[in-house]
Amino acid sequence: MTSTGRPYRRHRRITVVSLLLLVLSMTLGPTPSSAAGADWWNPTARPAPDSGIDVTGEPFTGTNAQGEVRGFVDAHDHLFANEAFGGRLICGKVFSEAGVADALKDCPEHYPDGSLAIFDYITRGGDGKHDPVGWPTFKDWPAHDSLTHQQNYYAWVERAWRGGQRVLVNDLVTNGVICSVYFFKDRGCDEMTSIRLQAKLTYDLQAYVDRMHGGAGKGWFRIVTDSAQARQVIAQGKLAVVLGVETSEPFGCKQVLDVAQCDEEDIDKGLDELYALGVRSMFLCHKFDNALCGVRFDEGGLGTAINVGQFLSTGTFWKTEKCTGPQHDNPVGTAASGAEKDLPAGVEVPAYDENAQCNVRGLSALGEYAVRGMMKRKMMLEIDHMSVKATGRVLDIFESASYPGVLSSHSWMDLGWTERVYGLGGFVAQYMHGSEAFSAEAKRTDALRDKYGVGYGYGTDMNGVGGWPAPRGADTSHPVTYPFRSVDGGSVIDRQTTGDRTWDLNTDGAAHYGMVPDWIEDIRLVGGQDVVDDLFRGAESYLDTWGGTETHRADANLAEGAAAKASSEEWNPFTSYAAGRAVDGDPGTRWAGDWSDDQWLQIDLGATHLIGRVTLDWERAYGKSYRIQLSTDGRNWRTAWSTVSGDGGLDTARFTGTPARHVRVQGLARGTQWGYSLREVGVHSG
Repeated sequence: MTSTGRPYRRHRRITVVSLLLLVLSMTLGPTPSSAAGADWWNPTARPAPDSGIDVTGEPFTGTNAQGEVRGFVDAHDHLFANEAFGGRLICGKVFSEAGVADALKDCPEHYPDGSLAIFDYITRGGDGKHDPVGWPTFKDWPAHDSLTHQQNYYAWVERAWRGGQRVLVNDLVTNGVICSVYFFKDRGCDEMTSIRLQAKLTYDLQAYVDRMHGGAGKGWFRIVTDSAQARQVIAQGKLAVVLGVETSEPFGCKQVLDVAQCDEEDIDKGLDELYALGVRSMFLCHKFDNALCGVRFDEGGLGTAINVGQFLSTGTFWKTEKCTGPQHDNPVGTAASGAEKDLPAGVEVPAYDENAQCNVRGLSALGEYAVRGMMKRKMMLEIDHMSVKATGRVLDIFESASYPGVLSSHSWMDLGWTERVYGLGGFVAQYMHGSEAFSAEAKRTDALRDKYGVGYGYGTDMNGVGGWPAPRGADTSHPVTYPFRSVDGGSVIDRQTTGDRTWDLNTDGAAHYGMVPDWIEDIRLVGGQDVVDDLFRGAESYLDTWGGTETHRADANLAEGAAAKASSEEWNPFTSYAAGRAVDGDPGTRWAGDWSDDQWLQIDLGATHLIGRVTLDWERAYGKSYRIQLSTDGRNWRTAWSTVSGDGGLDTARFTGTPARHVRVQGLARGTQWGYSLREVGVHSG
């Protein structure tokens, strides 16, 4: 069926080792396909034996009548997490030149009965025992609640593509601390080494699929490095694969006793390397506070374990403070944990005030350098896992520059930020919850998507140690009925079979990636067609955000280097706080006025310009009530914008474009006992 409707914008107690592990959460004689030739979507040769796809019909190609691409977007998956954390945490491979039997087999320590499947025991409960045999029986895995076995076998991803998915973000992922404490590993724990390997394997998978379809460029799995390329791939009916990064210490930027272990040169080199690998989106922090930003906390015993892990890795525990606005981080996990016994003698996990739920760590100076470095490279920034303080600063920076490259890909930001993300032109996806919970959350934000004309995404986070939708049961009032038609109406989707095992969403839940189309059908039955229609617009909306990021141009700051004067200038024999310091292009300098309410800073642009945006980067001494005034002659002023609820930080004032040569920041009431102090004032035409 064709997506229609709403307007759309184009464009038990265990050791610290165990608990820390919870942080994360061709061929064997290729045979000719009987459905080759004109059926471009079927391979001319596939490993034999191999998994079934169990989807019939031609994948939809082209765009809709408005020229928009169609299809679903998974904004957060981990294809090659089996190569992370030392290589033995997730068992099984995405693909193997030796075939499915080699790819889908358990880790050696899980044989003969799972007794040493420590991570499976921790994450799934019970005694951890299971049948380790994968191909062809798959008695116990993959499963919706088994977090240790491969869920992204290439043929299962192929089924999701055949079912209507057109964008997949493959987040290269690892965690050095988890790797270091896990008992089984076959490689080192350097995070960037793992990221490089996973990037290489993604390209190897592309070549693997290409060979099945007759040569380079002919396969359905296409890695893309810009939005235009992605649109071309999707118009051909293929899957556009985007590389992202989710790791705790990017570029080695950890902190030890609050001392950064990286510098600006490391950040530049790291960003350049990632960009060259094809990475276009990334997280700056994940689970542990690092040298770039503070994190959004985990709750319960898991939170305690991660907090212990942070201390063992960095020498610091999480620190909290009362939140200054409506947004807040997750409550800090304080449940008793066996992890605490592994702390040094005399060291205890701190007690936390339940009324103080915000991480004191925000975006550090190095973190801001990394954010601006990503902006220069036209990369998209993931804000899930960032503390409220860090996220707020990122959104301030992006709003001051009208930069749209912001992503929330799997429900880990404060939902109060959603409209700010949409207002920037960013993209939001929800974690792959069960159909009932997913539909309820989708409907909660439905009005915002209508307002901004955007589609919706999901983040499966498969291989990401998070857990996936459980079966709703065969006796539910509205089960998925097989076979069913794809959302576009052109394909028929039946139960998926691999080897001797056939999966049914009603009784198995979302056990592996191939169940994504079944899960979307379940959403249609539970949440209604409108939710699915929003999801079907997801690819277009994601590419709108990406394209806007690529074409963003930082407009000129008309104030930089301009003449400035102020009502007063704080005197210091060693440091100048003159008015010109707020327009010198250096955020390390500032203007500071006398400690009284009625103060002003005035800028002469030298000529009349059409002014529509002014940005104010406050030092700690900020204005609570102030106004932006404009003048063409420096004598007659009009107020273009004002506020009585300023909270410091980076403020952006937008207003109807107005001709002006002179800009004045008129302070009316201070937000602190000090005066007013501005690091930089930016004046822009739009």
